[in-house]
Amino acid sequence: MQGQAHPAVSAADAIGALDDLVATNLIGRQELARNLDLSVKDLVCFAHVLEADAPVTAGDLADRAHVTTGAVTGILNRLERGGFVERRPDPTDRRRVHVTAVPAAAERVQAVYGPYSALLTELCAQYSADELAVITDWLTGAAALARTYLEDSC
Repeated sequence: MQGQAHPAVSAADAIGALDDLVATNLIGRQELARNLDLSVKDLVCFAHVLEADAPVTAGDLADRAHVTTGAVTGILNRLERGGFVERRPDPTDRRRVHVTAVPAAAERVQAVYGPYSALLTELCAQYSADELAVITDWLTGAAALARTYLEDSC
């Protein structure tokens, strides 16, 4: 598909648009978490479990949610009680557990998040492959900067 013509923008315009997206998504995450009877950090951890190609560890989740491993234990307890995840012991290290999503919970989240995802897919269809590559590169770089800033400054 051919991309559309876009008006010239400044770095300030792009950063302002990102700020608006982040704020709107934060509110959306709060509402999604509330609808699932989770906290936002619980939802962040569950989303990480869903996105992972393999089971994740408690340490992975602690890093992702920027919490201690002790705090992640509480998060995992809530997620497990709510039927979102299962914990299985690591066969080679009994101190470590592997966390996987419960398929029915993944379906519940998809039922709520799926329509938004479909709208984002429609939006992406308005851009060429080259434009999407630039957008993805920028968003990936911005996320990396945000993680680094969070680790260094918070």
